[in-house]
Amino acid sequence: MQLEILNLSKSYGDKEVLKDINFTFTDGKIYGLIGRNGVGKTTFFNALNNDIDINSGSFYVTDAYGRNPLQISDIGYVVSTPTVPEFLTAKEFLEFFLDINKDKIPNLKETAYYFNLVKISEQDQNQLLKNYSHGMKNKMQILINIISNPKIILLDEPLTSLDIVVQEEMKTLLKSLKKDHIIIFSTHILELAMDLCDEIVILNNKNLEQIEKQNLNTKKYKDKIIKALKDTKND
Repeated sequence: MQLEILNLSKSYGDKEVLKDINFTFTDGKIYGLIGRNGVGKTTFFNALNNDIDINSGSFYVTDAYGRNPLQISDIGYVVSTPTVPEFLTAKEFLEFFLDINKDKIPNLKETAYYFNLVKISEQDQNQLLKNYSHGMKNKMQILINIISNPKIILLDEPLTSLDIVVQEEMKTLLKSLKKDHIIIFSTHILELAMDLCDEIVILNNKNLEQIEKQNLNTKKYKDKIIKALKDTKND
């Protein structure tokens, strides 16, 4: 499966953020989308998710069914600031989600199975979501998107608010999902991207630049990425 991006451009007034991006993402990999703060990573995700109007561009998914325009149903989007129904407990929210989507979810399981995937304890399941930390709300976002089983998963800074133990749990889970999905993981933390991701893509001077994967965890490779980030212009 592939996600093909053709001629994507986006400006806010006179400020050009994305310029004529052409890029192809492939399943079986986690792509680390790296860029300095404010460079346009969230704009890129919002464009794919049809949350904003774009100046130009088209997106296609190629899979066993052929090459077709990207649909909203193809995408699961975990935003950096999670939004959950805070008047519900986590269990009530998950039960409601499973009920309204029961005809769309293959091999539907009990709530306990899904909570176990993201290591949410029984005690926490019965807490109101308004009492959840930012990191726990992100866990719920990730869980809902896993259950929905979209072809493409967009993750906008999802792990930075999690403690080290939970980060490792989420990394293991995401790695287990990559075989049948295209996962694009946005972060400004280089070490996190190098640890989790199979490929590094930099949003550099309004375009996407893939840094060839050679000795991924070496200082030489890290220095190459940092140099590209320093060359990024935010104007």
